[in-house]
Amino acid sequence: MPKLNIKQKNWLLSAHVASGSIWFGSALCMVAIAFKNAHTTNGDELYAINATLKLLDDFVVIPSANLSLLTGGLLCWLTIWGFFKHYWVIVKWVATVTLIGVGTAWLGPWVNAATSISDIEREQALSNPLYTFDVKGVLIGGVIQTLFILGIVAISVLKPWGRRVVKKEETSTSTN
Repeated sequence: MPKLNIKQKNWLLSAHVASGSIWFGSALCMVAIAFKNAHTTNGDELYAINATLKLLDDFVVIPSANLSLLTGGLLCWLTIWGFFKHYWVIVKWVATVTLIGVGTAWLGPWVNAATSISDIEREQALSNPLYTFDVKGVLIGGVIQTLFILGIVAISVLKPWGRRVVKKEETSTSTN
């Protein structure tokens, strides 16, 4: 497969940086909104906050995280960086896939459950242990996810650990 020229690579890199930035910014906004959720006693406001979290998750966080993964994969495949040549690229891959997996398995369902419960129960949701668990999970998980995304951004800029040293098998000719 031919590699991208400089202009193509820069456009793809711009899309990657933009999608990662949108993912980070949206996750940070969700954390800020989730903090507000912890101090709300009005049932309508409670539902509105949860509906906002769900909207951000469904239409901004999920698409931007997946676009970040896709553009990162294309950058690895179509440039000299490769998938396994640099430790920093491997760490970014593992972290990104892990964050998307955690978001899919836990954070997204917690947001959806909290939204559903607050829609039905309004202020009574505050005394529902399942709702309380979901809201705390969204807040704590959101903080952790946001910190990890920030770490991925730092790794992208700093590119620590350098290039992997791949030992080639020595070919020796024995003369007996």
